[in-house]
Amino acid sequence: MTPLTSKTSLLIVDDSADTRELIQRHLAAEGFELHTAGDAAEALRILGSHPIDLVVTDFKMPGASGLDLVRHVRENLPGTEIMIITGYPSVEGAVSALKSGAGDYLSKPFTKDELLTAVHRAMEKLSLRKSDRLTEDKAAATPLGIVGESEPMQAVFKAALKVASATTPVLITGENGTGRGLLARAIHYGSARRKAPFVTANCDGIPEDLFDRQLLGFAGRGPMDVQAGFFQLVDGGTLFLKGVAALPEHIQDVLLRVLEEKQFRMIGSEETHPVSFRVIADTRMDLRQLVNEGAFREDLFVRLSMNVIPLPALRERGNDVAVLARHFLNESSKLLGRPIPRMTDAALSIIKSYSWPGNISELQNVIYQLLLTTERDLIDVPDFPPHMRVAASDASAVNRSLAELEAEHIRRVIAAVGGNKTRAAEILGINRKTLREKLRQTGDSPSED
Repeated sequence: MTPLTSKTSLLIVDDSADTRELIQRHLAAEGFELHTAGDAAEALRILGSHPIDLVVTDFKMPGASGLDLVRHVRENLPGTEIMIITGYPSVEGAVSALKSGAGDYLSKPFTKDELLTAVHRAMEKLSLRKSDRLTEDKAAATPLGIVGESEPMQAVFKAALKVASATTPVLITGENGTGRGLLARAIHYGSARRKAPFVTANCDGIPEDLFDRQLLGFAGRGPMDVQAGFFQLVDGGTLFLKGVAALPEHIQDVLLRVLEEKQFRMIGSEETHPVSFRVIADTRMDLRQLVNEGAFREDLFVRLSMNVIPLPALRERGNDVAVLARHFLNESSKLLGRPIPRMTDAALSIIKSYSWPGNISELQNVIYQLLLTTERDLIDVPDFPPHMRVAASDASAVNRSLAELEAEHIRRVIAAVGGNKTRAAEILGINRKTLREKLRQTGDSPSED
């Protein structure tokens, strides 16, 4: 559990003085700074004059409800967590509370241990959210303008800054979607060649029979027939060989000769042109393996791999996935001209637990699609593609106890049959007495249909 200190400030909101006193008594030994309010209006006055870390509020109160308070906190107080306590538990109530932004939902009656567990859990969520925002703020100012604060990305930044001041070739490796092209541009624009051209040669996309003309250019018979090639366009700048593993064998020869001689001859011309440029290449394939198989020139490989920067997969970048998700959420919202929606903790959990085989490109696309298909100001679990929901469920199940999984399954079955416990018991293969006992054990309502 996250340690709670005397600096942790809680606001207890309940129209019942007895309940407020009970919660105060349970929490007093934890060393909190405690505030109490008998209704939402009084709670708003306290929130306006005191920094509060966690609001513990009743669900049903005279005047504004606990849900109204939840919405106010979520819309105006990002540094405050909130949890609902109610004596009228229902599946619908839980869903409403959580979708409105409540961090947790606790049913009366509850034990001291249950309350403390819920409070600790809420504070852990707040701590993670603050950490995410801090990381995002730091990431915005990271070297080379690339978002990322994780240790693997710090190693990338360090290597990139080092090679940016050099003139030797750079080879960027990594899976598709990890941002190899973005890093190549960052290195160029962080170098002394930043004012000269950055030219991309897509080795996968240029037909082999046209590669010579694309690189060397074509002199033609007259001035109007001249076609400038990459070597001519890139003079003084950086040539980015995207997907260098696909470079045709005879073009490997041409490239190596130009790099060694620092001059080239256009097709159809006998005149040589001096040229100076830096090469940055990228690949998702193992070039050393291709060399061993005879599919790539070893001398060219040696020259290109003078500086190698491996880019980590998104699944290896820890909290960067949450930082990037928020970054893309902000950017895509601006692009679509709509308010930036909030993500529930459960939605953020899916993003963090998914393996992202398509890496950053897949994450960016998913966020954009969520904004296209979700008109609400809240992104929640049902908004994600089915395969992501299933993957997140499988990942979370591994780290949960059998009792937790059973309790969740019981709740889903009851919700699916509209709260009919007789039907739920039939589906679960148990009698109503056993179902009632299991509901009592989980703190859910054992009331009759």
